[in-house]
Amino acid sequence: MKLLIIGGGFGGLRLARELSNKAGFEITLLDRFNYHQFQPLFYQVATAGLDASNISFPLRKVFHHSKNVRFCMAEVKEIVHAQNKVITDIGDFEYDQLVIATGADTNFFGNELMAANAMPMKSTVEAIQLRHRMLKNFEDAASTKDLLELERLMTVVIVGGGPTGVELSGAIADMRRFVLPKDYPELDFSKMKIILLEGSSKTLAAMSEKSSQQSQQYLEELKVDVRTNSILNSYDGKTAVLKDGSQIETALVIWAAGVKGNVLPGIDNTIIAKGNRIKVNQHCLVNGFENVYAIGDVAFMETDTLYPHGHPQVAPVAIQHADMLVNNLKLIQMKSNNDRMMEFVYNDQGAMATVGRKLAVVDVPKPKLHFGGFLAWLVWMFLHLMLILGVKNRLSVFFNWFYNYFTKDQNLRLIFKVNYKERIK
Repeated sequence: MKLLIIGGGFGGLRLARELSNKAGFEITLLDRFNYHQFQPLFYQVATAGLDASNISFPLRKVFHHSKNVRFCMAEVKEIVHAQNKVITDIGDFEYDQLVIATGADTNFFGNELMAANAMPMKSTVEAIQLRHRMLKNFEDAASTKDLLELERLMTVVIVGGGPTGVELSGAIADMRRFVLPKDYPELDFSKMKIILLEGSSKTLAAMSEKSSQQSQQYLEELKVDVRTNSILNSYDGKTAVLKDGSQIETALVIWAAGVKGNVLPGIDNTIIAKGNRIKVNQHCLVNGFENVYAIGDVAFMETDTLYPHGHPQVAPVAIQHADMLVNNLKLIQMKSNNDRMMEFVYNDQGAMATVGRKLAVVDVPKPKLHFGGFLAWLVWMFLHLMLILGVKNRLSVFFNWFYNYFTKDQNLRLIFKVNYKERIK
């Protein structure tokens, strides 16, 4: 079987690894980057807690000992299903079975002004750019004499009160408490504003009521200005205008308010669901296709009861999609009875979010359990550490966390330039 996998995220990489060195499979993995990105820790790269290399792992290295997996760094241009091939910038790839695992990207909901001026954080590169922008703002603040400009440079607005927005807010608040006053003694950080805007009535709306309340309480204790029922309408790079007409002067808006699936050309618009996700059946088979599958964030699998709007776009769903598909592809390869094909049933193992130093919230569905604070923070760190790819990366992250816990400092506050002529803005 010629198996073509597009995307080296949690789902695509899991599928390729599980079928590595399995007889009867010839696997090609395509990705526009040559590394796997550990998305849950992007915010720590953005706030100088971790280096980008700590949460990125070369995809070619993963398959050093694989005899049937080939990786190619390529940009997919189009899927030509009638010919069972995928057109890329480095050539065409034929397939017997195709798996789309392209994940999701930032959704600005059609607001072009926001897309042009707000900072997203859906890749390692974007996390680095965000870190550079934030640090450059403080450098500029240290030399400006304009009070209005100083206010803008010392104000950070985060849009979206989900896990990404909450974790970013807490991490920046920790920087304000422990690091920035030492780096910039000429600045008064009691005047620095960290504003979290959430369109609904609570933070972490997808988690339990206790987690929502506790996360907001933790943020407020960290002196984050949490504004629920607040929607950002526009941002021109200097002034953020809310739906109620109020304005915030800021030089940095971080957009964490939504994602959309990365749908490739060649997929018919009639099978695209809300959030730009591809409609699939209970086997992750794309509607209307016989040999094209979609897994992870880009897949929309509707269930009547538990998930009428599709499964949550989180790593466990992508991993479980891949595990199911491994079983089904083996059956297809052996030309086995289709009655034995597995249907996807999501095993929700819980949710968690860290809010800052020694602060986190954890929800466990079975048995139904919630806990927060220091214990939740330790659980969060342990589980994320175990999910990171590569022993060296795990050791690096652990050492960074260990060092930071005792010194309350990070050593990665570096501003790199894109080239000699253009600065990171």
